[in-house]
Amino acid sequence: MTDINVADAVRGNWVDRHAPVWLRPYGRLARWDRPIGWWLLLLPCWWSSAMASNALGETMPHIGQLILFTIGAIAMRGAGCTYNDIVDRDLDAGVARTRSRPIPSGQVRVRNAKIFLVLQALVGLAVLLSLNWFSVVLGLCSLLVVAAYPFMKRITDWPQSVLGLAFSWGALMGWAAIFGSLSLAPLLLYAGGVLWTIGYDTIYALQDKEDDAIMGVRSTARLFGDRAPLFIGLFYAGAVVLWAAAFWRAGVGLPSYVGLGLGAVQLGWQVATVRVDDGEGALMLFKSNKIFGFILFAGLLADILL
Repeated sequence: MTDINVADAVRGNWVDRHAPVWLRPYGRLARWDRPIGWWLLLLPCWWSSAMASNALGETMPHIGQLILFTIGAIAMRGAGCTYNDIVDRDLDAGVARTRSRPIPSGQVRVRNAKIFLVLQALVGLAVLLSLNWFSVVLGLCSLLVVAAYPFMKRITDWPQSVLGLAFSWGALMGWAAIFGSLSLAPLLLYAGGVLWTIGYDTIYALQDKEDDAIMGVRSTARLFGDRAPLFIGLFYAGAVVLWAAAFWRAGVGLPSYVGLGLGAVQLGWQVATVRVDDGEGALMLFKSNKIFGFILFAGLLADILL
């Protein structure tokens, strides 16, 4: 099997350094070398679980549940990336940043990628089945959005909105896993997560504007053009307002609002720093959303413990 590094992967990542040669292409296919993706999928789960614990007045977070969500996020993010690369293999072959990915570069055959997709999905299913039945049904419903996402960049300028629907699903799952139902608070948290995702994925898409234009791939980065920072700021501001409303409905305490306020500062820094013609800077700002996610979670966690 040919071992080819992916062009936009971090040099010397743990997959390239430590994984067996035969496993490396599959690790790259699942993006194990780029944990930012599963962090962005996981953090809304943690927010939602912590917000639910606050709403119940609990004095400890549900540690076991947080661990399960972590396993599930890694597995399902990997499955989603594998599915996306199977669907997008022809598009990826025409983009400089993605043509060295495992499928278009020939490291992994499509048939083997499909088998790998099923194996990862089974891990995610095992995690899901450990939750209550309401959560199981809710989690399965997310697959409809996940399945639709890779095709959206071909038919709409707003594929980032569909990614937001998928990546923010955890904002519903954490609450449902504790309460066995949904209410306005997690729905507001979810809506804020959707706007947040549109913002940060617009930043991510700034890297590929030229190649996307050639390939006919549509995105909010292309749609907004030079006004992208303005729209990113509006999406982030809307997300903060919705999260504040979610906290109010859940009845959380002051530490949660402090975390949200500090997080808003971090989002504001992204907006002030982003440049539409700086792909390297865009990637750095995109990755910084993990910091924002931890700030928001830290506020919710402090609210439980204090």
